Amino acid sequence: MIQNSDVFTRRILTFPAVRPSESISPSTLLTSLIEIARTIYGYKKCSFVTNKRNARQVIRLIGNLLVFLEEIQNERSNITSSFVVSFSELHFVFQQVLYLLEDAARDDARVWMLMKSDWVSDQYRVLIRAIGVALDVLQLNSMDVSLEMKELAGLVTRQALKAKVEVDDRRALDKVVSILSGFEGGIGPELKDLKWVFEYLGIKSWSECNGCIKFLEFEIGLEGLTNEKRDLEVLSSLVGFMSYCRSVVFDVVDCSTGRESGTSVCSSKVIRCLNSDDFRCPISLEIMSDPVAIVTGHTYDRSSILKWFGAGNPTCPKTGEKLLCTDLVPNLALKGLIKQYCQENGVPVAESGGGNRNITRAAIASSAAAEEAMKMLANFLVGRLVAGTRKEQYKAAFEIRLLTKTSVFNRSCLVEAGAIPNLLNLLSSVDVVTQENAIAALLNLSKHSKGKRVLVDNGGLELILEVVRRGLKMEARQHAAGTLFYLASVEEYRIMIGEIPEAIPALTELLVEGTDRGKKNALVAIFGLLMHPQNHWRVLAAGVVPLLVNLLATSEREDLITDSLAVLATLAEKLDGTVAILHAGAVDIIVGVLDSSTSKAAKEHCVSLLSALCTNCGADVVPVLLGNPSLMTLLYSLLTKGTSRASKRAGSLIRILHQFNEKRFSGLRNPALPREQIIGVW
Repeated sequence: MIQNSDVFTRRILTFPAVRPSESISPSTLLTSLIEIARTIYGYKKCSFVTNKRNARQVIRLIGNLLVFLEEIQNERSNITSSFVVSFSELHFVFQQVLYLLEDAARDDARVWMLMKSDWVSDQYRVLIRAIGVALDVLQLNSMDVSLEMKELAGLVTRQALKAKVEVDDRRALDKVVSILSGFEGGIGPELKDLKWVFEYLGIKSWSECNGCIKFLEFEIGLEGLTNEKRDLEVLSSLVGFMSYCRSVVFDVVDCSTGRESGTSVCSSKVIRCLNSDDFRCPISLEIMSDPVAIVTGHTYDRSSILKWFGAGNPTCPKTGEKLLCTDLVPNLALKGLIKQYCQENGVPVAESGGGNRNITRAAIASSAAAEEAMKMLANFLVGRLVAGTRKEQYKAAFEIRLLTKTSVFNRSCLVEAGAIPNLLNLLSSVDVVTQENAIAALLNLSKHSKGKRVLVDNGGLELILEVVRRGLKMEARQHAAGTLFYLASVEEYRIMIGEIPEAIPALTELLVEGTDRGKKNALVAIFGLLMHPQNHWRVLAAGVVPLLVNLLATSEREDLITDSLAVLATLAEKLDGTVAILHAGAVDIIVGVLDSSTSKAAKEHCVSLLSALCTNCGADVVPVLLGNPSLMTLLYSLLTKGTSRASKRAGSLIRILHQFNEKRFSGLRNPALPREQIIGVW
C-alpha cells in the first residue's frame, strides 16, 4: 500500500514512492492501485495556481484509467503475470503523481511552485509518459473485459505517449525573476507589479502571504541541512520578496496581532491533546531535542538513532525492519510542536546542535536580493513609524516584531534604519496591542549588540521599566522584563538598571502578579542583575527570597523551579543571602526538589545551593541535612548520573556530611570541620 504523505517526513517536490513487493497478490495490487487512482481523481476539485493544464491532464488521464481498472475488478478478470508487471509500474508512477499533486495544491507553496514550474512541468511530462509506457505492455486482447474498456485503455495509452506538456506560467515567473533582479540592483518594485503577481498566485490576504513565508522559512531550514544547499539562495530571495510584499501590499492584518503569528490556534489545539510521552524518543525515553525520521517513517532523537546505527544495528528500533538506507530527515514540524509544548508547560529541553545551522538566524543574508529587499523594507517600516497614520504605525510595529523574532540580519537592518527610537515612542500608546507589539519588537532588537546601546542612549531604560510596572497588558509587562534581561547582559547597563530605585521592586512585583512567562522573564532579569555585586543587597531588600522559596514549593513548572534555584544559589554565595534563605525555611524544600525534579540543571542548582548554605551556616544546615534519610542516596546518584559540576558538588557535600557525622558520634559537642571545607559554624 502507498504511504500517506506526511508533512513531517517528506520535503516538497520529493517523491518517495515504493515499488510493490514482488510477492503481492494481484487482487491486492489492483485494489491498492484503484485506491490511489481515486485519490488522484479527487484532486479534480482542487484549484491549481501553476501548471494548471498539466495537472488537469494527468488527473483526466488517470480518471479515465480508473474506469478501466474498476471494470477489471468488478468483472473479476483473470490477472496474468504480465498484468502484474504493468500494474506494479502504474502503482509506482501513481504514487509519484499523487505526491506531485499534493504539492501543487498547497496554498502555502504557491510562489515556490511558480519558481520551480519548469522542473515541475518536466515531472508531469515524465510521469504521463511513464503511464503510457506501463499501459503499452498490457496485452489488451487477452483481457476479459468489454471492447469498450479495451478501447478506453488504448485511448489512454496513446494520449499518454503523445501528450504535450507546456509551461503555463512563463509571464508570472519572468515577473518574479525581474523583481528579484531589481532588488539585487537596489531598485524597488512597482506596487502594481507586486499586486499583479499576487493576483496571479491567488494570494489575497496578509495571512495567506504570511503562510507562504512560513513555508519558505521551513524549506530554508531543511535546505540548510543539505550538503549542496542548491536552492538556499533562491529560497532566501523569495523570503525577502514575500516579506516585502506582506508589509507593502497589505494594509490589513487579518489575524490576531497580539502574538507572533507562528503560534497558531491549530497547533495549540493539537498540543492540548498531547502529553510529554508523545515527544519522547523510543530509544532514550527522553523528550527529543532534534527529532529525525528514518525510512520506516518512525521518528527518533538524532543522537540516539546515530548511536543505534553506530553500534552496528542497521534496523528500525521500533519495528525491527532491516533498513536499506540510514538517511535521516529532520522532523521540523514535530520539533516545533515539542518546542511549543515545552514553552507552554515549563518543560526544559536541551537545544540541539542543529539550531546553530538555522540559516534564518544568520547575521548576513543568504542572497543579494534578500539583503536589499530587507534594507528597503526596514526603511519603509521606519518611515511608517515616523510619518504614518496610527493604523500604519500599529501595523509597522507588528511587522517589525515578526521580522526580528529570529533573524539576526533583520535586526541589524532595522537598528540601522532607526527603528528603536520610534518604537520607544509607541510604548506610551493607550492602545493595548500597539504597546505590546512595540515592546515585543524592542525585546527582539535588544538582542542585537548595537540595539542595546541605541535603546539605552535614547532613554529606553525608564520607558521599559514603566511598562514592567504599568503595562496595559500582562504580555507587555513580561516582554519588558525580557528586554531588561538582555540589557543586563552588559555590565554597564546592569549597573544602571540596579541604580534605578524602581527596577528590582518592579521585577519582584511581576514575580507575584505575572503569568508563568512573566515570572520566568522576571527571574532571568533578576539573575542577570545579580552579576553585579552591588545588586545583591537590592534583591534581598526587595523581598525576592520568600517569593522564590514559595515558587519552589508550589510551582509545577520545571523552568520556573530551575530559574528560582539559580537565583537562590547566587544569593546564597554571600552570608546575608544564606541567612535570608534559611529564614524562609527553604532547606527541606530544596531537598524535596532535588528528590522530585527530573531536570539535571535543577539538581545541579540544588546541590550548589546546599553547598553554599553549608559553607556559610554549617551549624544550622548540616544537622538538618543529616536528618533527611533520603539525601545521601540522592547525592550518591548524582555522582554517576549528574552533570560534571553537580557530581563534583555532590562529592564535596557528601564529604562534609560524613565528616560532621563522624565527629558528632566521636563525642564532640561542636565539631570543627576542616578549614578547607570553609564551613561557618556559629
